[in-house]
Amino acid sequence: MDALTLILILTSLLFVAFVATGVYVSVKAVGAAKRGVDRKITQARRTVEDTTLRAKSFGQVGVAGELAQLRLSLRTSMKATQEALNAGAAEDASLSESLGLFERLSAHGHELDDDLKRLEREPDKARVAERLPDLRERTERVTHAADSLRWAARDRAQQFANDDLASLSAQIEVESGALRHWATGPGADASWPAADAKGNGTAHGVAEAAAAAAGAAADRAEGADAARRAAAGPEAITARDPHRQTTYPWQKTARPEGTV
Repeated sequence: MDALTLILILTSLLFVAFVATGVYVSVKAVGAAKRGVDRKITQARRTVEDTTLRAKSFGQVGVAGELAQLRLSLRTSMKATQEALNAGAAEDASLSESLGLFERLSAHGHELDDDLKRLEREPDKARVAERLPDLRERTERVTHAADSLRWAARDRAQQFANDDLASLSAQIEVESGALRHWATGPGADASWPAADAKGNGTAHGVAEAAAAAAGAAADRAEGADAARRAAAGPEAITARDPHRQTTYPWQKTARPEGTV
């Protein structure tokens, strides 16, 4: 097999790989887009249905209005619980079991919602009125279970937030104490005024601390100058410049020649 044939084979394999990758990515993108469209359609349909049920529960009386109110109560409770559990499960893995229980509860909720939907189209309203007490009890049981899961998840998240806040507050107090070490430590800085029993320094202590700080600064400056002079070495011995000779006010002025 010569080099040209080998190059052609490798080029063909790379082309096939690129085509297969493109097809796979396209299929995944189309599937994701389809799922997104289906999800939006489902949400829109659910919103329209909830709005219709709300209008029926307020605008109709009797059996039809009560059925709409039961469906609206059931759907609102189940939707709120599902959103709360899904949001909490992303941060708390312990809610996975609660999600499993909610899935089982959702099966009963869907079955109850289908029964209520069928009864809305039932022409025999007398038979529907006879079944209303049982339907109301089933709805209350399902919504009570959903509310219990939802509030338990919220209380758990609130407790975690409170514990985290308490731990953070304790750490901040420790850090604040460490930053104020000069006021509480045995080797406190003399430049800071000592506090009295109520934590307030006196004016006399402030003045003394300021004087001590100024003296310490002067000592440090003098020590730095001495260190620089020692590092520079001994000064050169030169004759004194008469023009730069230091005069003092108590010295007499020299008389010019020719004067008495």
